[in-house]
Amino acid sequence: MLIRIAFVIPTLDQSGAERQLTLLAMGLPRDEFSVHVIALNRGGPFADELRAAGISVEVLGKRFRFDPLTYRRLRSSLRTVKPDLVQSFLFAANSYVRLPGIAPVNCQVVVSERCVDSWKSGWQLAMDRRLIGRTNAMTANSASVASFYEAVGVPGNLITVIPNALPGVPARYTRDQAREILGLSPEDRVVGFSGRLAPQKRLPDLIWGFQLLHQVVENARLVIVGEGPERDSLTSCASQLGCREKIVFTGHRADAWPLLIALDAFVLPSEFEGMSNSLMEAMSLGVPCVASDIAPNLELINHEETGLIFPLGKSPELTKALVRVLQSPELASKLGNAGRHRIETQHSVDQMVNRHRTLYKQLLNAGR
Repeated sequence: MLIRIAFVIPTLDQSGAERQLTLLAMGLPRDEFSVHVIALNRGGPFADELRAAGISVEVLGKRFRFDPLTYRRLRSSLRTVKPDLVQSFLFAANSYVRLPGIAPVNCQVVVSERCVDSWKSGWQLAMDRRLIGRTNAMTANSASVASFYEAVGVPGNLITVIPNALPGVPARYTRDQAREILGLSPEDRVVGFSGRLAPQKRLPDLIWGFQLLHQVVENARLVIVGEGPERDSLTSCASQLGCREKIVFTGHRADAWPLLIALDAFVLPSEFEGMSNSLMEAMSLGVPCVASDIAPNLELINHEETGLIFPLGKSPELTKALVRVLQSPELASKLGNAGRHRIETQHSVDQMVNRHRTLYKQLLNAGR
């Protein structure tokens, strides 16, 4: 008999948690699992991908923080699907699926946390703690995320660490093709970032570091791929520092991952993460990476082995690390190759899917 699973997430936009859900839903063996995906707010690119793979997708049209209509729709949908297990992703979905009366009786409930959520307010953390009694398991995409949630009250025996996965490397562009798309020349020394332009990414640190870098390294350029609330302040910062003309802001790009092949070095200066998809993407392409010394980044980068680490918030140290990579082809090649090997051997989709399968079967066997 097929195991029925319902996945619940706020949206199916092109973002990290949404990608991991999609990889998982599409990777579960069809002869073992029947999968239904529910988006609380809206669909998105991953909804199309899931439907093309023959997976049922339902969008509930949530409008407010707590929407009684969405509550009723979600309860009705789960009553129709009759899942053996429901797994949710991100705060809103994690809260909704654990509200009284939502999940069917005897349904196992798994919530998924994707970040060291230091941004959460007191009421959100209180909600998380209050709903622990309705939680059969929590997955965390890094040991750092697991430690954060254990520290705020989630019992450690409920938490299973399942790292993010990446599919095969997208061979969409050559290095020269990617640079042409970005308006860069083959001679440029290019460093870059990809992700949401949000405060926790600490992108002013990167711009300050680049301001120092381009005075030391000839033909230095910076590429920032992505969109977000910090866009205007970042362009203003670059103008004030006199390096705006050397920076490419691409805005949102559906092809962000394959474009990273254009870089000589990738930078992630974040103050908190879960397990960064963009850092993994750059590593998978063999691009040498430089990242802040927060715990989640240290789970991917061993300093001097799979990348370089710099102290959080220290732009001069970031610059020094980039100078090392750009001026030493041997170091760049060593770091890039080791990073690629780490992603290929430790973060495959099959590994991620099989870890979930093991967890599901443990929960369902225990619930019988």
